[in-house]
Amino acid sequence: MPDPEHTPDGHHIVINGRRWRATDPLIPDERRSELQSILMAWRRDVKRTHGAPESRAGVQATKVALGERGTPWWEQTEDERRERWETPVARPED
Repeated sequence: MPDPEHTPDGHHIVINGRRWRATDPLIPDERRSELQSILMAWRRDVKRTHGAPESRAGVQATKVALGERGTPWWEQTEDERRERWETPVARPED
């Protein structure tokens, strides 16, 4: 699957004509992979729990850590960005 199209400023990706906030490009690859794994686990948990608030909160926390929600990453200092992605994000319990 090819990489999604990005807006010229790099702040968003475009999928099926719809803009979505892009993941913060400064996140180190290892941490990005870890956060994406946690996000997928939370999304599975949302499905398993039929949208339990705790599961949705896990998705929210992970997407904030990735820079896809919350204060736009391009409006944060490098230190604020680093603090955001380094903040621990729990995995759902099995």
